[in-house]
Formats: sequence, structure tokens, C-alpha cells
Amino acid sequence: MPKTKTVSSAKKRFKLTKSGKIKRKKAFTSHILTKKSPKRKRNLRISTLVDKADAPRMRSLMPYA
Repeated sequence: MPKTKTVSSAKKRFKLTKSGKIKRKKAFTSHILTKKSPKRKRNLRISTLVDKADAPRMRSLMPYA
């Protein structure tokens, strides 16, 4: 059977933690920042984990991660 290719966009956006969970960055940080409060922008800088329900789908995008 041929190897499954990793989706390039997924390998750029997601990282695996030591425990096997998938880490991601938060959205809404690139533009229209004037109306967002400093607290909101500061909290958007913090990375978070992919939800448990979405994790199997993300794993299929990165089969060798």
C-alpha cells in the first residue's frame, strides 16, 4: 500500500505535544485589531489544544506526526 501524504497546511499549523495532544494557535489575530481590547489580543497570543472531538480528523491530516 502507498504511503499517505501529510497535508502541508496541517503540518504548518499544528504541533504535537509530548502526551500526544494537538496544539494550535488561536484565530482573529491578523487584522482589524483596533477594536479588540488589549486583554483580548493578549489572550489570543496564547496557544491552545485542538478539541477532543476534532482530534481524530487532525490526526488523519498528519498520519506520521
